[in-house]
Amino acid sequence: MFMKSKKNPPKGLRIIIVGCGKVGMTLIEQLSREGHDIIIIDKSAEKVQTMSSLYDVMGLPGNGASYGVQMEAGIENADLIIAVTDSDELNLLCCTVAKQVGNCAAIARVRNPDYSREVGYLREKLGLAMIINPELEASREAARILYMPTALEINTFAHGQAEMVKFKVPEGNKLAGMPIAQLGKDITENILICAVERDGEVYIPSGNFRVEAGDVVSFVASRMMAKAFLKHIGFKTNQVKGTMIIGGGKAAYYLANQLLHMGISVKIIERDRERCERLSILLPKAIIINGDGTDEELLKEEGIEYVESFVPLTGIDEENIMLTLYARRMSNAKIITKINRIAFREVINSLDLGSVIYPRYITSEAIIAYVRAKKDSMDSNIETLYHMFDHRVEAIEFLVYEKSGVTGIPLKDLSLKKDLLISFINRHGDIIIPSGHDSIEVGDTVMIVTTHTGFNDIQDILK
Repeated sequence: MFMKSKKNPPKGLRIIIVGCGKVGMTLIEQLSREGHDIIIIDKSAEKVQTMSSLYDVMGLPGNGASYGVQMEAGIENADLIIAVTDSDELNLLCCTVAKQVGNCAAIARVRNPDYSREVGYLREKLGLAMIINPELEASREAARILYMPTALEINTFAHGQAEMVKFKVPEGNKLAGMPIAQLGKDITENILICAVERDGEVYIPSGNFRVEAGDVVSFVASRMMAKAFLKHIGFKTNQVKGTMIIGGGKAAYYLANQLLHMGISVKIIERDRERCERLSILLPKAIIINGDGTDEELLKEEGIEYVESFVPLTGIDEENIMLTLYARRMSNAKIITKINRIAFREVINSLDLGSVIYPRYITSEAIIAYVRAKKDSMDSNIETLYHMFDHRVEAIEFLVYEKSGVTGIPLKDLSLKKDLLISFINRHGDIIIPSGHDSIEVGDTVMIVTTHTGFNDIQDILK
């Protein structure tokens, strides 16, 4: 039986979420906030009761791969099923059953490297809308940062052609005290500063906004220009030569594999001897150390004082944070901290950990982008979605494939909402940092950055 029924059923999509773990909880929170009709399934009646009470969603305890349970949850009338349990096999089975019974789209979380190598095949043969791998996506984000280690965060758009880079403006930097309009005249017109955080406040800056030392700045540029801009304003932009990873789980494997392909040497410290032996086979070019990565003596012995980069991936947030703080004290390494839970965000932010990656947000953002596009009207589609600055800002990339109220009109003549920037236009692979004379055309992808939330359509940018 359902644990609870909705007070006022929303007008969004009807979505079944199987699994109330960390990613499931994030999806329930965000999708219910966006007005979708959510039904949750989990083997734990206690978890279902808690989530249905917290978020006013309907809940059903049981096995999400069971035909009977899916029928009771209303799979025949569902628009989407999202399976995010701890088991890859159960997630794939949930989606397979749903595709046989209902006419809904299906998304599965799959983390095992064996399956990840076969994502295209699985998606096609099982008819899935998406297969999402949090550890793989988190490792890609970490690898991008180690490629350009002065950045706090790097997100990609336009199929890798454009990047949004976040960095902190140091004392004495040539940007400090400069109005943004002057940046285009004195340095380059090929980048756009689209968000600035200062003293806990986030601004979508206009041309007369002055950048100050201590600001955390996000800018958009083509991949080549992003690196050139950082170099021009005095940052080192060389990728790291080596990294030390603490923990040898899936995330460590994915990250090490990518770094080795980039020519970066890798040392992994892992407690479990069997896992070390397995990693030495999977990653023959990496150095695998069997030991306790939280042991100070071992870390000193393995050269923590001299490493160029350090990534704690123990699976325990508290250990990762402590290791980060220790490494900051002992070395000048570029450090990336992976955090799975999202409690105590303000405390974590106050610790100044540098680059922090939240796999559950990476996963949920990809799924929410898909959901918004599915709900969307027919003249545009969401390609990519990122939340920035603790979900206070959204960066959304739209594909424009029909004429509408925003196409063919110079941007200066559009009546745009406040606190919104059109950051770039991707036209046939060329990244245009737009001026007021540029216009959006059919076939473009367009990225907007805004403090408004819940945009589904490119026309939402208009007043």
